[in-house]
Amino acid sequence: MYRKILLCYDGSEEGRNALKEGAETALCMHADAHLLAIIRNMSGANVPESFSETFFDNQQQAAMRILQEGVEWLQARGLTAQGHLVFGNPIEHIVQCARKLGVDLIVVGHRQRSRLARWWSDSEGATLLEQAPCSILVAITSAVTSKTHGPDR
Repeated sequence: MYRKILLCYDGSEEGRNALKEGAETALCMHADAHLLAIIRNMSGANVPESFSETFFDNQQQAAMRILQEGVEWLQARGLTAQGHLVFGNPIEHIVQCARKLGVDLIVVGHRQRSRLARWWSDSEGATLLEQAPCSILVAITSAVTSKTHGPDR
């Protein structure tokens, strides 16, 4: 059913849970996995003047480490996995990447409403659910699940 799966991963507990559930789904379906890390744009009036180019370089390096960690975790489980790093609006990039790669399933993590809102809607009110070109799996992290069944660290 699923040939290509897009996993949205940020290194958080919720992201790790989504990575685990997405990996299990990909293994069962013999699907390719694509890992997407998104760095939100911090340009314009919302950026404090104290933020330097070094801050943004460090943010990019941290995102690359998280992305590489996720790709290695997937590959260690026998999956064909590729990583993608983008900058900007999460919903816009999830939708664009899903279309470009022709994925059959998008996997995102969720813990509380505010976390899910990050993936479900952007500043203009557009929602991932309305724009996604395929099915979406929302991996829910509960206190019990994350302590006893979370992915390896």
